[in-house]
Amino acid sequence: MKTRFAQTLFSTSGGYAALILRLPVGLILAAHGAQKLFGWFGGYGLEGTGQWMASIGLTPGYLMALLAGSAEFFGGIALLLGLLTRPAALVSAFTMLVAIFGVHFDNGLFMSNNGYEYALSLLAVTLALAVQGAGRLSVDRLLQERWSRAA
Repeated sequence: MKTRFAQTLFSTSGGYAALILRLPVGLILAAHGAQKLFGWFGGYGLEGTGQWMASIGLTPGYLMALLAGSAEFFGGIALLLGLLTRPAALVSAFTMLVAIFGVHFDNGLFMSNNGYEYALSLLAVTLALAVQGAGRLSVDRLLQERWSRAA
């Protein structure tokens, strides 16, 4: 049972293209999460992000900022490494759904109007990674091989 769970968790049908998706999206997500959590890269940190989230109806704002920031920061790092890619991608995808429908949807598609096109792009990539896994060059692949040898 343990082995089947591990194989499912770490398996990947992705090749090298998964790395091309994981690296920039992981970097982008981690940076956005760092803005929310730590105030890095011109962000407002938890307090400021929490106040903004509460002002647009995502309450309690501080908790929502903590959840979104953590999903983006830690999910982004996981995607960069290719570690626990499927769960990280699913959590990131869910965060993008909240961003689309909770923040951007009423503004239409285009970013020039603060629309949802960018979050939609991140949603598409994270869903693709959730389906195919981390790919050949990933920690998940190494763990999968190790688990297979131990079984």
